[in-house]
Amino acid sequence: MTIQNKSEQSEYPNQHLLVDAQWVKDNSSNPDIVVLDTRTQGYESGHIPGAISLPVKVVKDAERPAFAAPEITQRELEKRGVSRDTTIIVYDDGAGVFATRIFYVLEYFGLRDRVKLLHGGYTAWLAAGNAVSTQAAEVAEGRINLVAQDQLVVTKERIQKGVDNAILLDARSALEYTGADQRTNRKGGHIKGAVHKEWKDALSAADGNGVVHFKKYTTLKQEFETLGVRPDHTIIPYCQSNQRGAHTYFILRLMGYPDIRPYEGSWDEWGNDEHTECVL
Repeated sequence: MTIQNKSEQSEYPNQHLLVDAQWVKDNSSNPDIVVLDTRTQGYESGHIPGAISLPVKVVKDAERPAFAAPEITQRELEKRGVSRDTTIIVYDDGAGVFATRIFYVLEYFGLRDRVKLLHGGYTAWLAAGNAVSTQAAEVAEGRINLVAQDQLVVTKERIQKGVDNAILLDARSALEYTGADQRTNRKGGHIKGAVHKEWKDALSAADGNGVVHFKKYTTLKQEFETLGVRPDHTIIPYCQSNQRGAHTYFILRLMGYPDIRPYEGSWDEWGNDEHTECVL
């Protein structure tokens, strides 16, 4: 099912991955749309009417730096009404990494171009003066079959062997990249050869209503290409747990980059493995 976002201006090559608050409001009664609130807190005190809570931890393995098992993610989506023809809208507060993390995980599990992000998030919804709800939505269980897309992820072993024509892109803070902030990891620094662009560099300053949007396409394009991050490369984003890396995945998808393969293990794995090389 193709649903057009009539209010959007086609600024980004993959503009169809974004919707605005008015679009969500106009399509709120469509039974083929499921809206997922990915925030870790705040759902009970107020959310978009009809939205269903899906915290990011649900799709992350609790024991190791990896995705939750496909059958777990599938079951969690079905409980939230997602079926084969569903269009999924994800949101957080608009300035965070939760919605883009869910976006990446769902694309990894085969839902490419089925997931859209509310630009500006819940903050944009409130700024538009829209109604909110404190009641959990009633959901009719869905049916869906998830299939992992292994070409959308890179492992530690694959990085160590080398990926042809690839750019490693560290989405953490500058202090983490240099090793000045080691956090709780055994080792600090970055993967050899990785370039640095913190995930939030893709965001513009908040407007008068506190709403945060992504920078314009032309600005983002210039910033990434200045680092040598171009569409003809395989781009491998990573961070600490691939939440910030997943945000960069979304930005590059929005920009039309064709080959983005986040390192799911990220520094949780690399920075705590005795057999990895770290550069300060």
